[in-house]
Amino acid sequence: MKYNLLEKTKVSELVNALKKKYRVVGPKEKENLFVYGDIEDAGEIRLEHKPPILSLKKYYLPQEEQLLAFKFKEVKAVPVEVKKENLVIFGAHTCDITGIICLDHASSIEPRDSNFHKRKKNVLIIGIECLRPCDEHATCVTMDTHNPKGGFDLMLTDAGNNYIVQVNSTEGENLINEYKFLFKESDAKSEDGLIKMRQEKEKWPRSLKVKTDDLKKTVDSGLKHKEWESVKARCVSCGNCTNVCPTCYCFDIKDDVDLNLNNGTRSRVWDSCQLKEFAEVAGGENFRKDRKSRQQHRLLRKFSFSVEKYNRFFCTGCGRCTRACMAKISLYETMNNLVKE
Repeated sequence: MKYNLLEKTKVSELVNALKKKYRVVGPKEKENLFVYGDIEDAGEIRLEHKPPILSLKKYYLPQEEQLLAFKFKEVKAVPVEVKKENLVIFGAHTCDITGIICLDHASSIEPRDSNFHKRKKNVLIIGIECLRPCDEHATCVTMDTHNPKGGFDLMLTDAGNNYIVQVNSTEGENLINEYKFLFKESDAKSEDGLIKMRQEKEKWPRSLKVKTDDLKKTVDSGLKHKEWESVKARCVSCGNCTNVCPTCYCFDIKDDVDLNLNNGTRSRVWDSCQLKEFAEVAGGENFRKDRKSRQQHRLLRKFSFSVEKYNRFFCTGCGRCTRACMAKISLYETMNNLVKE
């Protein structure tokens, strides 16, 4: 593992240097919250931030994406090529980076999502390590996403006047070499301090009381628990939880036809399993008619089905679903209640 040091006073210089070659996006303030957005000026970026409203998912799976254009007279469909864009994501938390790892798993099975992988190929991630829990909604310790586990090119960790820069890829090393005038070599003291700091993070409080190894069993065996009646009574089926989730990837397909009825486009748009019509099929049958079954499905997708299919949880512990819920349904409270009698 390679490490370098970056003086905090040189972060703006690094961002501005990157902007000459890449589109740079990162966390920005917006009405007392944070969003990932284009960095027009290095002063906009906020490296100390709670998870932005939407995750990095939007840069890999756009909320609406045109897949092809077609002409009726020619009976011809022309795929729309993904625009090649060199993108640097600067300041991503480890929970959001984990979300991209999950999406990579889901997008790699057949039929492979080529658009996702074309975008991912042109993205560089410079992460920022959390030194404290974001808030009481974060469950990153239980989900084991509080420490960097891969999926990034460079990771910055606050070390006083400097950031320790962990190099995790060839592309990350190339960045260091390209902008080597901004970096300096790391030292044993800084690297030892990094190890100790990450060990201390294991002591962070756990709002989610269920042990990591018991998460799947808790959801699988708790489907008849009375807690679901409380969740059902409060849920308004708005879909906020899935929109903000970094690992939800369900979509719908829509066709738009021009008024002349000669041309049209086919697009995919984000969809949500929490909407009543999501599981509705021809004839009006609905496999998940009620809010209870839809909420259960959401947790099964995060803690059970994903383990069976990908051997990993699809919850990153970011806490977005709890923060975004208008009905104040908390993922960790629901899980904690499932283990109560």
